[in-house]
Amino acid sequence: MCRVFAGQDPEGYRQINRSIRIGGHSTSIQLEATFWALLDEIAAGQGLTTPKFISTLYEEALEINGAIPNFASMLRTTCALYLRGARPAAADIAACQRRAA
Repeated sequence: MCRVFAGQDPEGYRQINRSIRIGGHSTSIQLEATFWALLDEIAAGQGLTTPKFISTLYEEALEINGAIPNFASMLRTTCALYLRGARPAAADIAACQRRAA
């Protein structure tokens, strides 16, 4: 087994619940600490708070896909896309900020 993966700090995969308001409703999302840290980083890069980024992401995903069967999984794959280098264009960031305002 590769020690890079097996020897990671357990704090990174500790489950954390955060309460977030999405579409006017308060909800709780449970993710590992590492994913929350990445979402914080992604949101900051968009010029948004993490709750505002997540709420905007949810609304846009609903518009595009019509439904989100597992939002926590979508947040995890958002982090994976980010780590793989997916970055929105400046125009997309501006549109996201306008929508979040």
